[in-house]
Amino acid sequence: MKWTLIQLQKYRNKDFLIDESIKLDGLKEIDPTIREVSPMHITGRADISASKVTFHLNIKGYLILPCSRTLIDVHYPINVDTTETFLFNGYEYGEADEEVHQVKDDVIDLDPVFREILLLEVPMQVYCEDDTSQEGAPQSGKDWEVVQEQDQEKNVDPRLAGLAKFFDQNDSSE
Repeated sequence: MKWTLIQLQKYRNKDFLIDESIKLDGLKEIDPTIREVSPMHITGRADISASKVTFHLNIKGYLILPCSRTLIDVHYPINVDTTETFLFNGYEYGEADEEVHQVKDDVIDLDPVFREILLLEVPMQVYCEDDTSQEGAPQSGKDWEVVQEQDQEKNVDPRLAGLAKFFDQNDSSE
């Protein structure tokens, strides 16, 4: 999504609505944990003035990331609202709430901004919803198995079963 300043100045006091789908394939090379990137649906508007352009955008799509436990593919939904401001000719801007960019070569390119936003949205750990899946990492092996917390509370370690009986005997003798 690129525009020159001349193209944007045509919409100076008019509505400039954005409704596009873009493909950001370069994310897989930047972050190797990203396995696939869906086409991102970008909606929003731009407010164009004499000294700046402010984009109010929503980014929707999904990333396919590996599950931290089983390494199977997980569809991680993306739904981000962002406000990005591009300043013309090095004007100073004082609002701290907005991300501010300088326009280079009289062209506004939003693709690097989208890449940065999506890279920041990648979580450190992702877990798949279906733990019973047969794909990915094994769930048990010799002398071990993956146990859910509620199952663990019900089972008593057989090595400690005799200790429980010991305390029952002391309580009855008093």
